[in-house]
Amino acid sequence: MADSEYESVLCVKPEVHVYRVPPRASNRGYRAAEWQLDQPSWSGRLRITSKGKMAFIKLEDKNSGELFAQAPVDQFPSIAVEGVTDSSRYFVIRVEDESGRRAFIGVGFVDRGDAFDFNVAIQDHFKWVKQQSELAKQAQNPDQGPKLDLGFKEGQTIKLNIANMKKKEGAAGNSKLRPAGPGGLSLLPPPPAGRSPALIPPPGEPLPSCPADSQPTSGASTDVSLSWPQPGGATTAASADIWGDFATASGSASTQNQQSPGWVQF
Repeated sequence: MADSEYESVLCVKPEVHVYRVPPRASNRGYRAAEWQLDQPSWSGRLRITSKGKMAFIKLEDKNSGELFAQAPVDQFPSIAVEGVTDSSRYFVIRVEDESGRRAFIGVGFVDRGDAFDFNVAIQDHFKWVKQQSELAKQAQNPDQGPKLDLGFKEGQTIKLNIANMKKKEGAAGNSKLRPAGPGGLSLLPPPPAGRSPALIPPPGEPLPSCPADSQPTSGASTDVSLSWPQPGGATTAASADIWGDFATASGSASTQNQQSPGWVQF
């Protein structure tokens, strides 16, 4: 059984009044003040149901539920349901019997909120019908749907804010390393004024003799002559002429003899 064959209830109002509607003399609309509102022709229950795309306004007996009249609605707004021009609680509906005869009757609600619910229930049903129809069309023709156009229109431009980018580039430039020297090593900054760095000769070359003014000035240091063995009976004085006098680092009075030809231990 198809889903369209099921009948669902959209709205139920327990009290409603029915009025005879005089023929409309012009197209100016219906007026509830012309219906003798104090003398309703019938009173009962109103129920709105839906079956597929159709909606049905049913007037039923309060106690037995017997059907008094039914108004099929195929679209909204339409001539099947119209509001009056002088009130929001009254409507004119087109009822139809089993033989196909039609008549227009007036329907009034005691409470204004009931009239609002009646109107909204019919509107929501036909909004749903419209959405289902659009989805069915898109399923049949998927290529005909709206496409997203991300291209630039004629004369359209965009603006880029590069102020922050310039600030970042300036900050990155200040933190750059110094240029590398020969061999890929980074160059160190020059020493403070008045001080010269100690030069270390490469392996295999003798150390230069210490100048006389380079001796430590501390009173705790002691001058010690270097004892260097020389081949062929060389004297200690000859070795002193070559290397000079060296002072020990911590004031030690011991003399250390080194057998290496190129290094002296302090």
